[in-house]
Amino acid sequence: MDRRRFVAGAIGLCAAPVFAARPDPVVATTKGRIRGRREAGLYVFRGVRYGQDTAQRRFQPPRAPEPWRGIVDATAFAPSCPQRAMQAGTSEDCLFLNIWTPGTEPSAKRPVMLYIHGGAYANGSVVDPLNDGRHLAAAGDVVVVTVNHRLNALGYLYLARLDPRFADSGNAGQLDLILALRWVRDNIAVFGGDPDNVTVFGQSGGGAKIATMMAMPAAKGLFHRAITMSGQQVTASGPINASRRTAAYLDRLGAKPDALAPLLTMPVARLIEGLEATDPILGGGVYMGPVLDMRSLDRHPFWPDAAPQGNPIPMMLGNTLDETRAFIDPDGPLLRGLDWGNLAARMAGELRIDLSPEWIVDQYRARFPDWSAERIFYAATTAGRSWPGQVIEAEARARADAPTWVYQVDFQSPTQPRRGAPHTMDIALAFGTLDAPGSFTGTGAGARAASAAMMTRFVQFARAGRADWPQYRLDRRATMIFDATSRVEDDPRGWERMLFARAPYIQSGS
Repeated sequence: MDRRRFVAGAIGLCAAPVFAARPDPVVATTKGRIRGRREAGLYVFRGVRYGQDTAQRRFQPPRAPEPWRGIVDATAFAPSCPQRAMQAGTSEDCLFLNIWTPGTEPSAKRPVMLYIHGGAYANGSVVDPLNDGRHLAAAGDVVVVTVNHRLNALGYLYLARLDPRFADSGNAGQLDLILALRWVRDNIAVFGGDPDNVTVFGQSGGGAKIATMMAMPAAKGLFHRAITMSGQQVTASGPINASRRTAAYLDRLGAKPDALAPLLTMPVARLIEGLEATDPILGGGVYMGPVLDMRSLDRHPFWPDAAPQGNPIPMMLGNTLDETRAFIDPDGPLLRGLDWGNLAARMAGELRIDLSPEWIVDQYRARFPDWSAERIFYAATTAGRSWPGQVIEAEARARADAPTWVYQVDFQSPTQPRRGAPHTMDIALAFGTLDAPGSFTGTGAGARAASAAMMTRFVQFARAGRADWPQYRLDRRATMIFDATSRVEDDPRGWERMLFARAPYIQSGS
């Protein structure tokens, strides 16, 4: 697509025609007919069921819906998965997806872009306004799909070693996503999409879920490109550690490991309360994520190498420059009163690479003598916590000669300057939802330029399976920098990459 046409579409959607006089669209899926809406030139379907109510089959693989008669309305968002985060409208009956498409003619064969939300494996929802697909679908002439699925204990509580009925419980949330991708394969053509050109993209936990699916045999062939946005999964949770977390969770609930029947009828709110259990490995709230169960996941996604199944899939990996500025409040206790005397101690608990924090501070101060303690704190915690997974994945794919492209978001928040380019910055830029609640981007010219550059590249990648900058190779490490003026740099932050490569990276939850 011509970039000038794309940019004009991305920032001029208010001029799009409205077809209010025409009837709302009705589409026949493999299970029955659904009715959507026409909105600003698009056909929009919200709350499309791809799986049965999971309340009747807790901790078990999802099932496809039963066929229905008549026409079911798909005009409003359906519930999200129950969770500890503040989220309106939750239910165990949460296996629904949403579709924005420029047209429903099957002959169009538009690229399909399926988005998986962040929130680690515990929280989040695609009903968040940041994830609205209308701008991306209209400007890129693509079909955008967003998916909700099971999270936390409902999607990842590992019970396989306690009860054979729940052999797949540690990866139930992943199996939900695979079921959604099967639904797309079987149905997306009648929404104008090409089932043979599906790009999965996801931010934070969504990217990690994608990286995990690249090693899951059941996902093979269901998607054809992948984009991970500040979300990696080098290793999954081992079954022994997962079992220790399960024990802590059950103890919090007062449940017995040899009598799990009460879990099947317990109010879902009580199951969510159990997540307050202390994690026996990491501390804090108990972690739950994909498990190396030797059933649906029989190897780690990127250890000891990139899973061969995923290597033929073109992949784009990205992170933001200041990831931890989103997690660690600049006015909070770790930053309040920060100085050279306490910098090392305060950042030690935020690192995921076991190097001397005092030595790390000395290296930064020698390299960047004009940097403040706060700047070093955020740079080191980002490079030693949020970024290494992406580096490991990109390097593994480069060694396998897999088609790989890397980007970095440098665009600095004009609305919250101390946040810099934080985690989640790329969501609004990729979707064009600059004015949505939760966006750090503002709506100025710089944000619009960065967003147009990112949206254009994502759509080009979805359409052609390649980006317009050099592939990531170990001799150059070419990286697209998304900013008010975007550009390509070789090995940006290479010094930090090498600094933290001196010790192993331990994936949280492993």
